[in-house]
Amino acid sequence: MFTRAITKKPCRALIDGISTAQFTESVEQPDYELAVRQHNKYIETLESLGLEVLDLEADERFPDSCFTEDPAVVMEGCAVVTNPARDSRNGEKYEILPALRNFYSDEQIFCIEGPGTMEGGDVMLVGRHFYVGQSDRTNAEGARQFNEIVTKFGYTSETVPVTEGLHLKDFVIYLENNNLLVTETMDKVPAFKDFNRYIVPKDELYAINSLWINGTVLVPAGYPKTLKLIQDLGYPTITVDTSEFRKIDGSLTCLSLRF
Repeated sequence: MFTRAITKKPCRALIDGISTAQFTESVEQPDYELAVRQHNKYIETLESLGLEVLDLEADERFPDSCFTEDPAVVMEGCAVVTNPARDSRNGEKYEILPALRNFYSDEQIFCIEGPGTMEGGDVMLVGRHFYVGQSDRTNAEGARQFNEIVTKFGYTSETVPVTEGLHLKDFVIYLENNNLLVTETMDKVPAFKDFNRYIVPKDELYAINSLWINGTVLVPAGYPKTLKLIQDLGYPTITVDTSEFRKIDGSLTCLSLRF
């Protein structure tokens, strides 16, 4: 169960956020005012599910800094400050530290050091086991350092390849109860063979990044097939509009650190 979350207000520089257009037909610029309203609704939703949310102030130096999941990975016992691979995001790791110190002592906070790189969007926790995606943003050395850290706290980890795009959790997500939402490619990854795997239709791949919060699943608005799939599995659902974050490769899990 989650009791807390860390979020960060979108900055006006959001319109210059990184985009690979992996979920849009072309590069689109977000509407800042709409993004702020969507962010506020996202926080309201987390709070309605019992989370106490620390919402950090916007930082115009870092266009993508509302995606607080990437500069850190949080868990029971420790927090790991990652080392984002893109220069425009790397400074976010320093800015997340004061927020983490509200909840963790300095002895519980660890850092991925270069040449290791990591972003939290590549890290998926199932029970006390982490799946770490090796991608353009998370390299083998980053994954090795992460494993060295988390094993001290009773966790295990393994790496899986990310061959389709940006982050692991864009293409596979855990919904608890041994259920995974996956792409056709991730369905074939040996590490996931023992899960109940549900392939999301190609025209709704963005909706793979749905978010389990205390028994309820948040689902991006506008993806009826995936919404029905999740509801048919027995989960209560809430749809959340993240259209403006989608334009810069952002989604539901990216927008918060939950613990």
